[in-house]
Amino acid sequence: MSVTNEVANTDAELEARGGNNYFGRDTLIRNAIPFTQIPDRPRLDVITYTVALGDTVFDLSQRFHVSPETILWANASLEDNPDLLRLGQKLVVLPVSGVYHKVVKGDTVTSIAKKYKVPASAVVGYPLNQLTDINQPLAVGRMLIVPGGEKPYVAKVVNYTTTAPSSARKGTGALAWPIRAQITQRFWSRHPGIDLAAPAGSSVKAADSGYVVAAGWSPYGYGFHVVIDHGNQMQTLYAHLSKFNVKVGDSVTRGQIIGNVGSTGNSTGPHLHFEVRVRGAHRNPLSMLP
Repeated sequence: MSVTNEVANTDAELEARGGNNYFGRDTLIRNAIPFTQIPDRPRLDVITYTVALGDTVFDLSQRFHVSPETILWANASLEDNPDLLRLGQKLVVLPVSGVYHKVVKGDTVTSIAKKYKVPASAVVGYPLNQLTDINQPLAVGRMLIVPGGEKPYVAKVVNYTTTAPSSARKGTGALAWPIRAQITQRFWSRHPGIDLAAPAGSSVKAADSGYVVAAGWSPYGYGFHVVIDHGNQMQTLYAHLSKFNVKVGDSVTRGQIIGNVGSTGNSTGPHLHFEVRVRGAHRNPLSMLP
């Protein structure tokens, strides 16, 4: 009997303190809140982006989920050289990979599609183009998105040649890293080297022995740069240097300091742009470095 009274008294006390709230009438208890993940929806418009410190075309392509070539094709100043990117520059960025085409006199949906190697249905069917028929007339100056379209590209290589001095060293063919740093832009169709971000003033070393065939300011956007011929049909290029301490004709040894990291020329931040050329053709440096 005493047990029954004890339970009753306990229930009464609980009711007085707030019913079934075992923490008391004035205690707040967090309710369960379901977590909803917002899906990463495709972007449906053309935007304008302002280039910031450290940006590269490759990084921007990853951020906006389009191919790096798409960014070049939509911005004429970059089309032949992604290193022409500069701080504060305004870039047109498409919502999908492809070509941004400005209609000229005589253009038709069919001719545009053929030019960029896609079916005409791809142009008509893309919502932003607001086309209803393959034979619909196109106003001159109108901009159309060609999803999946491509522009032809012919790689341009600047040849650096000079007569090798009799004392010129020759490379081993086994390259060393010119600097240990984070890779911020990889080798791709329009970027014939790799970018290695490092603090300004960091030492840059020759990747292999050879002799210097170029040292100075580049008219092609490289800023202060050095090119070494390794005497085995291979050349390496080191660009955007803050300064360099070799001259044309100098022999250098593998690992010798030839300059310092900078941000000269077409650059949005301190880094080394490093290229490898074999028989005049660009090679991916990552395939040749340890």
